[in-house]
Amino acid sequence: MTQNVEPHIALSDEVILDVKGLKTQFPTRTGLVKAVDDVSFQLRHGKTTCIVGESGSGKSITARSILQILDPPGEIVAGTIRLITPPRAGGRSGIVNLTALPARSRAIRAIRGRDIAMIFQEPMSSLSPVHTIGDQIIETIRLHEAVSNQQARERSIELLRRTEIEHPETAIDRYTFEFSGGMRQRAMIAMALSCNPQVLIADEPTTALDVTTQAEILDLMRELQKSYGMALMFITHDMGVVAEIADDVVVMRHGKVVENNTVEALFSAPQHAYTKRLLNSVIKLENRAAQKPPEATLLGQLAEPVLDIRNVSIDFALPRKLFRRAPPPFRAVDKVSFTLYRGESLGIVGESGSGKTTLGRAIGSVFAPTHGSISYGSGPDNTTSLAGMRGAELAQYRRRVRMIFQDPYGSLNPRMTVGQIIAEPLINNSALATKSLQDRVAELLHQVGLPADIIERYPHAFSGGQRQRISIARAIALTPEIMICDEATSALDVSIRSQVLDLLIELQESLDLSFIFISHDIGVVRYFCDRVAVMRQGKIVELGAASRVCSSPEHPYTQALLSAIPNPDPTRRKIHLRQRYAGEDTR
Repeated sequence: MTQNVEPHIALSDEVILDVKGLKTQFPTRTGLVKAVDDVSFQLRHGKTTCIVGESGSGKSITARSILQILDPPGEIVAGTIRLITPPRAGGRSGIVNLTALPARSRAIRAIRGRDIAMIFQEPMSSLSPVHTIGDQIIETIRLHEAVSNQQARERSIELLRRTEIEHPETAIDRYTFEFSGGMRQRAMIAMALSCNPQVLIADEPTTALDVTTQAEILDLMRELQKSYGMALMFITHDMGVVAEIADDVVVMRHGKVVENNTVEALFSAPQHAYTKRLLNSVIKLENRAAQKPPEATLLGQLAEPVLDIRNVSIDFALPRKLFRRAPPPFRAVDKVSFTLYRGESLGIVGESGSGKTTLGRAIGSVFAPTHGSISYGSGPDNTTSLAGMRGAELAQYRRRVRMIFQDPYGSLNPRMTVGQIIAEPLINNSALATKSLQDRVAELLHQVGLPADIIERYPHAFSGGQRQRISIARAIALTPEIMICDEATSALDVSIRSQVLDLLIELQESLDLSFIFISHDIGVVRYFCDRVAVMRQGKIVELGAASRVCSSPEHPYTQALLSAIPNPDPTRRKIHLRQRYAGEDTR
């Protein structure tokens, strides 16, 4: 490692990591993919640099290049990544050129976790499911420092306490699956901080979290950054989060840096057209969609119910422990009532675990309600209870009520072509001739804004936004009356999100659809929905017009949710001032 230390190169005292002209490429059968193309930026002591851009822009590959953890056949072909190292264990400080270190060398392994740590987007896949949280943190500490197992355990408990995990003395011996999403991310942060790194790289650490959990994680990272004095490289596509936490912003597109500036300058006077487009997409979701009729007009016309939910409760049996009495069932949905009208978009919002998805799946006939009723149809003589549906009647209901799921990657069969995916519900529910079937698939692709010539391609060949359009084409194939969207845009970049929402609005008008739109993103709900139901611990705590609920909420829980939304204006940061709801646990 000595030959890679460059103590005489002059850099600013604030700079901890200096990336210059970085190029990372992936050779493929169809050519060379320039994932990172001549990227330069600096990370500074105690400062947060946000790397933003859409999926495929090269953000995550840049982070992986810094740590030399590229998936083969990826390789760094040019540029330098220089780390200013502190004196550790009697050594001397200097500047280490990370690109000169072999990816499997002891020298780079010593830097990973000790000098530069990384938090990944999905903690469930990043943490071992067969080792306790404590074992994983202890292993990290002992890998880099000569301490006993007991000393490492004591430090791990203190780290869990600092990351605000309750009862750290017992939490240290729990497994990943016993933690919620937010708690898993806190455990990942504790592991990343276990060796006091100079640089912390956070790759989309809050994307899968609801707004209140996201606000807590952002607050925690800001507080820990001040305590440890580290540089934070925060990768995200959420410009609201950028406005709340960033000191500097690096905007990437197609592997290149298109803009690099302070957060105030970038938001007040963006220079590049792509940056302007990203910011406009955020601002666009601050208001009701222009394509939708005025809310007051629409709500005044809602007279024909298509779905009636009355006192629906859903219980799940909990596993019985050995030699112990079975615990009472867990109530996921608790006496929920509302009516969905024809042509309406009803949003259902709440934190993870509030019962939103369970309720949506009960309406989609995946779960049966334990109590209460779900009635479909309009007029007293034309309604049918979902509980009494069997056989052909239930199949007809499932044709009329369709679902779009959160993950456009996991909801499409990778072994089927686009044509087969969209045609599947048509084949199962009609007797169209081959030519008519092909024509119908081409028509559906046109309706969702995709060309008909993609019919023979497979899902892996498409972006996330395109895959979600394919999912929408499949969902509307049987001309449904009701669409249940379960976090249908949360996995998409902000600019793609607004495009998909606009597509759904167009389809609603042309097909006379009613929507149940499940989301934790209040901005999306405000843009798309006419009414909003706010759920907490299985109950609806507030229900009303979207504009009223999103601007003047009445329930303290709704007020707390809204106060946790990032403000896309760096001069008016407010997450750290958010309200906390201290209501009692009703379950």
